[in-house]
Amino acid sequence: MSAPLRIALAQLNFLVGDVQGNAGRVIAAAQRASSEHRADLVLFPELTLSGYPPEDLLFHRGFRRQIEAGLQRVRTEVANVPVVLGFPEYAQGGIYNSAALLERGEISAIHRKSELPNYKVFDEKRYFEAGTQPTVSRCGEVRTGLLVCEDIWEPQAAQLSRASGAQLLLVINASPYEIHKQREREAVARARVQDVGIPLVYVNLLGGQDELVFDGNSFVMDATGEVVMRAPAFQEGIYVAEFVRDGAGGVRPVPGAVAPELSDEASVYGALVLGVRDYVRKHGFPGVVMGLSGGVDSALTLAIAVDALGAEHVQAVMMPSRYTSQMSLDDARLQAEALKVRYSVLSIENMFETTLATLKGEFAGRPADATEENIQSRCRMLLLMGLSNKTGRMLLTTGNKSEMAVGYATLYGDMAGGFAPIKDCSKLLVYRLAHYRNSLGAVIPQRVIERAPSAELRPDQKDSDSLPPYEVLDAILEAFIEEDLSVDEIEARGFDRATVARVLDMVKRNEYKRRQAPPGVRVSRRAFGRDWRYPITSGYRR
Repeated sequence: MSAPLRIALAQLNFLVGDVQGNAGRVIAAAQRASSEHRADLVLFPELTLSGYPPEDLLFHRGFRRQIEAGLQRVRTEVANVPVVLGFPEYAQGGIYNSAALLERGEISAIHRKSELPNYKVFDEKRYFEAGTQPTVSRCGEVRTGLLVCEDIWEPQAAQLSRASGAQLLLVINASPYEIHKQREREAVARARVQDVGIPLVYVNLLGGQDELVFDGNSFVMDATGEVVMRAPAFQEGIYVAEFVRDGAGGVRPVPGAVAPELSDEASVYGALVLGVRDYVRKHGFPGVVMGLSGGVDSALTLAIAVDALGAEHVQAVMMPSRYTSQMSLDDARLQAEALKVRYSVLSIENMFETTLATLKGEFAGRPADATEENIQSRCRMLLLMGLSNKTGRMLLTTGNKSEMAVGYATLYGDMAGGFAPIKDCSKLLVYRLAHYRNSLGAVIPQRVIERAPSAELRPDQKDSDSLPPYEVLDAILEAFIEEDLSVDEIEARGFDRATVARVLDMVKRNEYKRRQAPPGVRVSRRAFGRDWRYPITSGYRR
């Protein structure tokens, strides 16, 4: 090559179903990549036109017409620079998850994804047919092999591209975030390039879509498996990689900026912020409202909401009862003032008293139990949902994964809401994230992090009254939920068998609650939601 080949990686945020809006974003980004970055080729993520995952929208005939019109619009309006664009391809044999190379208004090549993931959050075999052929085309003097996401998780597609003459692999992706996912992606890519001996360009989607967050982290890898360019996580942008001839007639990437790998806490927090921001904004809500109890879960949720949306779009409400401590009142007020959100104090005492009086005859002769505790939680829900309805702001719930797992939450009470930011964060992770957020600027009172957790629904209540210590509970839950281990296998790790059996029974018994919970950001290897499909009615006993 007489001059370096410049490939732009368009790490952008698209909206599922907004085909014309997505086409407009492609056109604007392609023009910018050409005029500002002098790109010779622009890569867009997997299923750019439809957004990912489009799910059953793919079956709607009107959606098909919009996809075809959107593709035609891009072909017409992007003629000055070639682009690789992900889209659902409707063909006689079915629907394909495809990548199209568009040049001078024409489709010069199409690659149909050959490896269709059907595990965890993926169910692509429900929608797509698998391609069977490699796709090698030219970008200037370089022969490029087109691949789509899962194609690099197995060796065959890359091998077929190399055998067909590819000198560079171009991979478009919609790979969702989970903790340590970037390490896994790069390990897989490293195995592929070392197998076929050619470099690789990996562009990934950005943005929140329901439970999923796409973190970007697009990268370029040379033929030895070294990452020579990496885009920042959770940041939209157009990132340019250059390639030159090597001494053997192939191509090699010119080293560029390599964004550092984030810590576990920084990456999870970034995913939570992006997930909340996109869920609220893509749904068109003017902001959020949430309960602020003085505990660590609501404190972390408030910090996430403010970082995602800005303080002016967040309202926090303290709803004390007879069991609310002065410490909780003080700490909630301090945090609201530190974050400069709108803050209200609305007592539930009169509502609680009235409800108990109304039910007095029905409850006669029965001792007080969790029923009275749940009534308090449901009184708070009435106030929060009233504010949500009146203001149009979405209600955020504040429950964590440990609570959701064992049912330590009130159906139609603190579980009510539109979105659950920390739903996939264990209690111990919540504490780690609270410490991390305070390292950026102290907004959560230290006493909130240090005090023993309590629902404050009865005198001197502590979580430890009802649950094993979180150090034990979270380890058992991770082994069961994320690793599918049995009681015997978890016991073999040193846990008390009776405790393990009790925890697993609570998880199974409370499936009916989780089915009615709002969605939340997925950050672990297995979250309650898309990749957790246990039956509600079941006779299985360990």
